[in-house]
Amino acid sequence: MKSMLMNMENNGNLQSEKPEMVENVQEMVRRDPSCIPERYIIKNHDDRPKIAPVALDIPVVDLSLLSQGNEDELKRLDLACTDWGFFQVINHGVAEEVLHRMKNTISSFFELPFEEKNKYAMMSPNIYGQAQSFVPVMNEELKLDWGDALLFKNLSGLEKREYWPPGLKDAIEAYSAEVKTVSKRLLCALSLTMGMDKESLQGMHKDGLEILRVNYYPTCCMPDLVLGVSPHSDVGSVTILTQDDETTGLQIRHGEGWVSVKPIPNAFLVNIGDSIEIWSNGKYQSIEHRAVTNKYKPRISIASFTLPSYDMELEPLDHMVDLLNPQKMYKKIKFGDYLMAYVMKKLDGKAHTKLAKVEFQ
Repeated sequence: MKSMLMNMENNGNLQSEKPEMVENVQEMVRRDPSCIPERYIIKNHDDRPKIAPVALDIPVVDLSLLSQGNEDELKRLDLACTDWGFFQVINHGVAEEVLHRMKNTISSFFELPFEEKNKYAMMSPNIYGQAQSFVPVMNEELKLDWGDALLFKNLSGLEKREYWPPGLKDAIEAYSAEVKTVSKRLLCALSLTMGMDKESLQGMHKDGLEILRVNYYPTCCMPDLVLGVSPHSDVGSVTILTQDDETTGLQIRHGEGWVSVKPIPNAFLVNIGDSIEIWSNGKYQSIEHRAVTNKYKPRISIASFTLPSYDMELEPLDHMVDLLNPQKMYKKIKFGDYLMAYVMKKLDGKAHTKLAKVEFQ
């Protein structure tokens, strides 16, 4: 989600603040597939990506059972959020046709000539547009990620069809409507596993923010030198991800190292964000993840972020302070302030969460 420097106005809108436009990675690769500019190369060898084992035991939950209040499935979700922070969702009710249309339409968009794609860069306050990265002007030495992105916020409020490439608007709107329903159903299930009424988390996301980010990771001649997306946790509540079924690229931190995620065809990969971590007083953890690149095949992923409203206060819920966590591990902070601190810095694991953590003596 974080690919630009943002500024929050008094009315809660996010707008770019003197962003530095950096070159489209896909175009760099087209011009010279053997060139990797210095700003993309990771200097610290320990931070460079390595081949990671495929995690075969990432939890799988059945959304149809969760929606029925099935106790065994709710326990499975609870363990998934406690032990992994990531899980794959099956039987979610979204038609394969919607998923395939979305992925095919996105792939077709990124195959357009650069001049055509560039028409849709930053054209509206409600469309972040097609861009590579937006970084602080004063930090020109900042390392960049090997990927391009197409970003939108609050899709339900978009009405200006002329801002959209032909066919893309319909595909995104159909996909986003379905994913929004999945998100609501997941929030209901999480409300139950967190000991609340079924509708509690939905109420805490009234007037919340929806962001859709489509990532395109071009091939890289030396994928061990760059990252598609730097390690980070997500700042919101839940993230719902659709990936290429055949090309792996997402790695998540588990234990002391990184593991690769092999998608289940037509399943969603879901991860818990910082907001849920704070509300749960650390019972559920937002987990670091990153994207690696591929030498032979480009890759796309489609991430849908559900976030609280800017004015929503984040702090541990009283009933989440228990025998396992007898103290509140996080301070009270408005989500808007937390979000600003997040977007103002380069992705750096979970360093941004220190803003909300209580420092015990």
